[in-house]
Order: sequence, then structure tokens, then C-alpha cells
Amino acid sequence: MIPDSEFPYKMLMGIFHRIKQASDERGRLVLILPRPEPDYAWLAYTLNKFRVNCRNLHTFNMDEYAVQDGNIAPETWPNSFLYNMRKNYYSKLDPPALRPPEDQILGPTNANFGHYGKTIDDLGGADVCYGGIGWSGHIAYIEPGSAAFAAPNLEEWKKIGPRIVELTPFSILQNCLGSEFGQSGDWSAIPPKEATIGPVQIVGAKLRSSWNSFMVGRSMVSWQRFTVRQAAHGPVTPLVPASIIQMVPSELYLSETLAADIKPISVEEFTWY
Repeated sequence: MIPDSEFPYKMLMGIFHRIKQASDERGRLVLILPRPEPDYAWLAYTLNKFRVNCRNLHTFNMDEYAVQDGNIAPETWPNSFLYNMRKNYYSKLDPPALRPPEDQILGPTNANFGHYGKTIDDLGGADVCYGGIGWSGHIAYIEPGSAAFAAPNLEEWKKIGPRIVELTPFSILQNCLGSEFGQSGDWSAIPPKEATIGPVQIVGAKLRSSWNSFMVGRSMVSWQRFTVRQAAHGPVTPLVPASIIQMVPSELYLSETLAADIKPISVEEFTWY
């Protein structure tokens, strides 16, 4: 458990440490990363400050929005994850000589999705798969009950690679509370599908690092209080895809607010308005 005020700092410094260590040792580092928040600019700033050479860094966005016919959001769309990875992180690495080659900063696209999983596998799999746990219990956007990830049993499910998946109502509602959509509940603005890595890429990583601190705006409301408990303490099942972290070496970080007890709010504390 991490104090709320320290949470984004410690997550980013953990990523920084792994990148710097790999640079110092002149080794290759392969990371699967979640949606690129503006906070990634802090990571770029720290890498710049220490003049860390990122030439041997490979990053893969774990997912990307897609529309109803399966077309993946282009990098030119301001709400696409790849657009924001390049804007908030890659373009801020300075001097440019320390940046990875551009083809080492990847996200799912129409052009690469057919071999996206193989590209990760050809590098020996990810060293670390970062991420968080979604309201539906998803990890990446591997949704529970999805036809795209249907399998007769857990072992077969773990072998499934990248897919285009239809988002559950939980995930659409989760996303429409994000700042990029105005924190206004505009579910009509959310694309209905995602291109996502599969369980095999998550299981194949040497380590999973799960960071969980989602609150609704600046409120104390958190759908993660429930779903993280299901993932961490419930049965391991494709019905709660994030529960897979129980089966393989994983780190699980929670903000103190997220780790708070689930209990009714007293009448004195509660108001609709």
C-alpha cells in the first residue's frame, strides 16, 4: 500500500529505475505499458535529467481503441493511446539521440496487429507487463465473457493472443469518467471496441506490475475497491481476467484510499448533492 500522494511518483520512478538499470548494463528492456497518462512526461523529464540512453528500450502499448467494424484508432486521433504515448513521453525525450528508434515505441495499429503478439514474442517476451485492473475485472482489455477470448478452460484461455474485443458496459462507463472525455459520463464518446494483447502475452512476461489507484475525478469514489479484491483474493478465472496475477510472479500496488475498507457511508456523511 502506498500513500495516495506518492502513488504516481513511485510508479514512474519504478519504470525509470528499470530503464536506467538496463541502460547502465547496456541490456535490452521490453516493457508492456498501460494507457499513456500525461504523467509519462515526468518519466521523460527524469530520463532527460540523468541523460539515460534509451536506445535499447522497446515499449508496447497493451491496447488501443477500435470502432465497431474493428478498425483500430489511428495515431493521429488525439484520444488514441499511441498518439499520447508519442506526445507525453517519446517526443519529450531530449536530446533525440537518446531516444529509442521510433519503431521500438509501438501500439496496436491496423498495419501491425496481425503480428503484434509475435513482435513481442520475438524479443523474448516482455520483461515487465505494467497495468491496472479494470472495473469489469479486465487486465489490458481482456474482458470477461468476451467472445473474442472464449476458451473451454483456463489453460486454453491463457494461450490466446491479441484480439479485437467488444468492451463491456463496465469498461465504457469506466472510460467515460476519464479526464480526456471531460469526466462527464459521455458514454457516446467511447469507441465500442479495443485492440488488446491477450493472456499469453501477460503470462509470458517475466513479471507483472499492477498499479491501482483509480478514483472518479477528485472524489473518494472508486470502482476499483471491489474489483481489485476480486482479482487478488477471488478464484482464478477468465470471468475475472486480472485474477491471473495470482498464478504468476506479480507485484500488486494499491493506494491507501483504494485499500480502505468497503463499508456503508453514514447518513451524516452522504448526500446526493
